[in-house]
Amino acid sequence: MKHKRMWVMLAVCALGSGLIVKSATDPRPGVDWPSFRGIRAAGVADGYTTATMWNVLQSKGVRWKSPIDGLGHSSPIVWGSHVCVTTAISGKKDAGLRTGLYGDINSINDDTVHTWKLLCLDKETGRVTLDRTILSGVPKIKRHMKSTHASSTLATDGTHLVAMLGSEGLYAYDMSGTLLWKKDLGVLDSGFYMVPDAQWEFGSSPVIHDGVVVIQADVQKNSFLAAFDLKSGKNLWRTARKDVPTWGSPTIHQVGGRTQVLVNGWHHVGAYDFKTGVEIWKLDGGGDIPVPTPIVGNGLIYITNAHGPGSPVYAIRETATGDISLKAGETSNSHIAWSVPRDGGYLITPVLYRDLLYVCKSNGVFTAFDAKTGERAYQQRLGNGTTAFTASLVAADGKVYFTSEDGDVFVVKADRTFELLATNPLGEIAMATPAISEGVIYFRTGKSLIAIGN
Repeated sequence: MKHKRMWVMLAVCALGSGLIVKSATDPRPGVDWPSFRGIRAAGVADGYTTATMWNVLQSKGVRWKSPIDGLGHSSPIVWGSHVCVTTAISGKKDAGLRTGLYGDINSINDDTVHTWKLLCLDKETGRVTLDRTILSGVPKIKRHMKSTHASSTLATDGTHLVAMLGSEGLYAYDMSGTLLWKKDLGVLDSGFYMVPDAQWEFGSSPVIHDGVVVIQADVQKNSFLAAFDLKSGKNLWRTARKDVPTWGSPTIHQVGGRTQVLVNGWHHVGAYDFKTGVEIWKLDGGGDIPVPTPIVGNGLIYITNAHGPGSPVYAIRETATGDISLKAGETSNSHIAWSVPRDGGYLITPVLYRDLLYVCKSNGVFTAFDAKTGERAYQQRLGNGTTAFTASLVAADGKVYFTSEDGDVFVVKADRTFELLATNPLGEIAMATPAISEGVIYFRTGKSLIAIGN
């Protein structure tokens, strides 16, 4: 472990001096968490013991807690000794977030100058090691009252840090915080497709694979999927998409030696060729405000979304090609192994763990499905019925972690029967998805970054 960390430190020093170094090693399962939901967006980090019980208010089970200024739903990422996030600091003293279960579509009116920052903390101590201002200015797009101007999670390969700030641009840094390149992608207007004035801000996170950055930008006009060279920022390809605004992140998956980019959507759930951007398969239907990110396992691609006409769960064969949309009344076809029409999740990306697919709704009702057959193992509610959930699910050490907006973390045993092991308070609102590395769970709350575990 020490040798690997020393390698990363040497790479950072070399980059800071302008030397050319090769990319860091591939992310290590259980150790590195390089982008939204970790490796391949799986949300799983096994191989280490993780905490079951803690209490931040009483400083029990807390490794460290560090303050984070501003607002941001960008999840922590972890590589080597670094834990990194972005944040957006408003000119208002109290920019505010409104949590809870409600249907208000309105935007926040805040035309003050904001400062976007890239922050990295020492994984062991929580000490800030990098505090870099990305830019300052008035946001080009308004945000929803439950959203932030820094909701997209960073991506790293251990040598580069990529920050996607929507209408404010795409930025690539080295690990010492030196700007390598930036791209102005124009105004990316994400919001309710039926009420264009209801702007909700950008949420899709970048992914890095094989020296390439991939971003998904489903917006009000001119939606697209694009790939950029990680070292230079050169646009390698850009594929137009015909879909309404979405907030899910792309997932990289390899099938038979061919690398695919998987995306969620309403009219265009699909897969694209990683090298060319050419469409491989597509699926129409489901919820009309897609947020969850695709996940994979068992030779299947799991997609869920909700709102509007439906809230499906799909298990799609990874070998799918062409238009695989279901006909009226169908729940499967030659490309879709199984689907459930009404048990999907609106905001929360599911987790596939120990042959069970856990799909959670915003009100805390979650279903554990047999991942191969779609059979329901059980359904259960967490919280009191008015408790809201936004953070996506993560799993480790035989446990699944559900984080409520109130900052309570429900720890559920990974099994075919329901067992709640503990409910643990963080003491602050929590809407970002946690990261897990070497048995430590990193929670981004409304005001802090908290490390839980020994």
